[in-house]
Amino acid sequence: MPAPTVSRGYAWGVFALTFGLLLADYMSRQVLNAVFPLLKAQWLLSDTRLGSLSSIVSVMVGVLTFPLSLLADRWGRVRSLILMAVLWSVATLGCAVSANYGEMFVARFFVGVGEAAYGSVGLAVVLSVFPAHLRATLSGSFLAGGAFGSMLGMALSGIVAAHFGWRWSFATMAIFGLVLAGLYRIVVTERRLAPGGDVAALAALRNARPRITLKSLGPALFASKSIVYAYVGCGLQLIIPGALYAWLPSFLGRYYGLHVDRASVLAAVFVLTTGVGMIVCGILTDRMSRRRASRKWTVAIAYCLGSFVSLAVAFRLPPGQLQLVLIGVGMFLAAGAVGPSGAMVADLTPPSIHATAMAVWSLANNLLGLASGPIVTGLIADRIGLHAALQLIPFAAVGAALLFMIGQRYYPGDLLRAASPRDKG
Repeated sequence: MPAPTVSRGYAWGVFALTFGLLLADYMSRQVLNAVFPLLKAQWLLSDTRLGSLSSIVSVMVGVLTFPLSLLADRWGRVRSLILMAVLWSVATLGCAVSANYGEMFVARFFVGVGEAAYGSVGLAVVLSVFPAHLRATLSGSFLAGGAFGSMLGMALSGIVAAHFGWRWSFATMAIFGLVLAGLYRIVVTERRLAPGGDVAALAALRNARPRITLKSLGPALFASKSIVYAYVGCGLQLIIPGALYAWLPSFLGRYYGLHVDRASVLAAVFVLTTGVGMIVCGILTDRMSRRRASRKWTVAIAYCLGSFVSLAVAFRLPPGQLQLVLIGVGMFLAAGAVGPSGAMVADLTPPSIHATAMAVWSLANNLLGLASGPIVTGLIADRIGLHAALQLIPFAAVGAALLFMIGQRYYPGDLLRAASPRDKG
């Protein structure tokens, strides 16, 4: 599909609104973590059950990202994004009226269904209106919306819950998502994004494309060894932010004695640090790899190892200022590999299937990282305590760094094959 010809101002407008909906996405997703202590006390839930309420969203995102991204490419990316936002917002309202764990689990299930393909389809829309040399910056900056949305969700939810109860925390996030979806529907349209504003030609182009099957997509999505290492390496690294997003408010409450609102606000500051790190790491990656593409892998490895050292040391220390500083450093680097790995995936796949490639990447990120992090931490915490569980989680970064090291060996040859005329989409 040819890239739409839009003005720079409108391109940044598309970025801002798509980014805004991503904020709403993660605000709805992470509101739960801020009210963990309240739900645990009211419904007498174990840490495993609390973790499952967080993980079910990421599980559904991972499972449904791929098929829903394929449907979005056919049905229309803008319409798909709006429908997703409405669905997850309504499901978040369902969380607000849940009477027990079972009802909350079902509502969270549908939050995950609504959010499933938003990251991949939204990123594909953003990448389609900007030049290729900004891919790492855009990937890191756009997906940093997850951290910023998590930060806002945690902070606002904790404050709202402390004053009005946890049900209003969910309701507030749902209303925000519905309002922003309506604004997106007014400003961003298929016609504005279509080349020359010709929606009919764009639809004809979609219908003229060969039917997408797993057999035809497989060679493009997994044509190189290095792209598999990029998928899995990034997913493994995201176990760390997935675990910390879910459990930092509880950690701060249990070991620092903070009330739910103060614990949520402080945890939100750490999540904000992760978002800033994603942007800064993405920008540094583009600058360092402008003349030598393989440096994307080198900086990704550095981000992984840096996060491991900082967090492994932090959770070995007793509660105190030094521990908090090291947690902040570790979270700044924890998702730094997102920008480099997103650029790797874009470099190694044809532009015509970028949304689907980003869906596979998102599947790895969610199933391997964001879904497993909270539930694995909860399972371990029920046996040896939350502090001890968080001492083990940083070791995921060592595995991620090893995978990036192996992928870097294959990358130069794979990149040449991807750039050859017969492989271009």
